[in-house]
Amino acid sequence: MSALPRYAAMLAMAGQLPSDDERWSYEVKFDGIRALGYVEDELRLVSRNGNTITAAWPELAGPAPASPPFVVDGEIVVFDRQGRTSFEALQPRMHQRHPATIRELAGTAPATYLVFDLIHVGTRSLIDLPYRQRRELLEQLDLQGPHWQVPPRLHGPGAEVLAESKRLGLEGIVCKRLDSPYLPGRRSPLWTKVKNVHEQEIVITGWRPGAGRRTGHIGSLLMGIHDDTGQLIYIGNVGTGFTRAALDDLKAKLEPLQRRTPTVEADVPDAIWVEPRLVGEVSFTEWTSDGRLRHPVWRGLRPDKTPRQVFREPQP
Repeated sequence: MSALPRYAAMLAMAGQLPSDDERWSYEVKFDGIRALGYVEDELRLVSRNGNTITAAWPELAGPAPASPPFVVDGEIVVFDRQGRTSFEALQPRMHQRHPATIRELAGTAPATYLVFDLIHVGTRSLIDLPYRQRRELLEQLDLQGPHWQVPPRLHGPGAEVLAESKRLGLEGIVCKRLDSPYLPGRRSPLWTKVKNVHEQEIVITGWRPGAGRRTGHIGSLLMGIHDDTGQLIYIGNVGTGFTRAALDDLKAKLEPLQRRTPTVEADVPDAIWVEPRLVGEVSFTEWTSDGRLRHPVWRGLRPDKTPRQVFREPQP
């Protein structure tokens, strides 16, 4: 039985750059999946929705065993050839559960655990300490290794940090108040994410059959989110950003979920409806006045999220 208490991840809120740089620290917003790491005799990784995902990432076991044990927060990523975190490169790792394939992918597409917070050491919870102090304690652990890194804190002005992240083709930055406690399971403006692109998690509610080169395949996915009352509502279709392998994988996952009745209220005559169990992510240009996503582009499935967690992402 683990001696470490269970924590839920603190979440950032979408917003604008702070005006008082001296009270904030900045971090790159990495393109991966969130995980809390429990480091005792062995490493245990827990996703944002509370699932234990340790077996999928054998190359991340490095820091264990640890005495005293500790709990960290971070992002599991895969780097592309340009040294940027790549959500596309991460996709094959997120869905794989076959041990032999996992070992193979760990060699050909190795992951890195980017650790940005320390929330527990030994018998002591650190969540009430200010972010500045937690980061100093984290850096004293010296967790650098082939598959573990503590990314640097970036100092303002925030506008310059954001501009540099855009120049480098990064997703954006996270602004963290130096005096902020760690708030397990809560979304707080004390952590503010500022993105260079718009992204939205979506629930797959069905698909439209493809035509031309996509005959016999998925043409586009029907997207839904939950409104303020918790009802699943239609927000349009996404038909770009797919590889053939992604389309084949989606069809294999969605066909067993088919249903006869509509999942959401939408005028899509040729829709093939499915049980709303799979979560994906898209990028887009803007929301339209009638609540649709303009120019959505598929980014990938999010098995680390549950459909009930999918609401409209606040825009700054």
